[in-house]
Amino acid sequence: MAKSRITIVGLGLIGGSLGLALQRGKTNFEIMGHDLDHAVAGRAQKLGAVDRTDWNLISACEGADLIFIATPVMAIKETLSAIAPYLKPGCIVTDTATTKWQVMRWAKEILPDTVNFVGGDPLVSKEGTGIDAASADLFTGALYCLIPLPDAEPEAVRLLADLVSLIGARPYFIEAAEHDGLVAGVDHLPFILSTALLNATSRSASWREMRRMASYTFREATRFASDDPHTYRDICLTNRQSIVRWIDACLESLREVRELVAAEDGEGLESLFTEMLATRGKWLQGVDEEQSEARRALEEAGRRGLRELLFGSRF
Repeated sequence: MAKSRITIVGLGLIGGSLGLALQRGKTNFEIMGHDLDHAVAGRAQKLGAVDRTDWNLISACEGADLIFIATPVMAIKETLSAIAPYLKPGCIVTDTATTKWQVMRWAKEILPDTVNFVGGDPLVSKEGTGIDAASADLFTGALYCLIPLPDAEPEAVRLLADLVSLIGARPYFIEAAEHDGLVAGVDHLPFILSTALLNATSRSASWREMRRMASYTFREATRFASDDPHTYRDICLTNRQSIVRWIDACLESLREVRELVAAEDGEGLESLFTEMLATRGKWLQGVDEEQSEARRALEEAGRRGLRELLFGSRF
């Protein structure tokens, strides 16, 4: 009897980490990998993230029971179009893009009704990019957003949610439009602000002297999660309305702060900084508590085999 197969398309930080996390608990299934860069695919196999690779996208996906599309968001439409005619009936397809409304629209338009699509967005953070930064622990304690298409089979949705739990993440079901509106503020606006800060300072006539004085605070405020400009371009193109709305909100907030500074309103400034420091501290405390709880739950589960906990008799 042939082994069941999970295929990961795109073997960068997310795709490679998914493979490593799955490998820790797998039983009677294999993990296939595909990446446009053959060197990246070979590196992923050498690291143990995948059992084997296939340079041909269609061959990698044909017959697969579960497919993760971990590519840049603008490559997802082309990927779905290429593999749609060859997907196994009952196959589960998911993605890992940080914008969801456009991806869900593509999936609904392109995929046959015999396939179950569940959009996904693992909210992870780590220094470094690419397959060499991949880690089996990347998802531990992280919130993992799931957005099923309305016609996805409940069993398929449950299987994917169980898998998310088994790699250490916390499944979080949300509507696509709501997801995009929220992440625009906490995930997309930060790189917009980093860009704006660098743009304003680096174009200053005094930048040559200023850059020598830039310290840890400036480095952190201008840090980018990815070194690929196409990533940020594509996020803006697929989540335009939400990002513009948050930029407008930030401009209004900056105007309020500017007024306090210009008016030398010490009391107002102290009150604002006190409130924001407390807000940030409370937020970080909540994040730490949630991640600790997730780690404890993962340890208690004892990482039993994926076949038993996730796929049952199907795999």
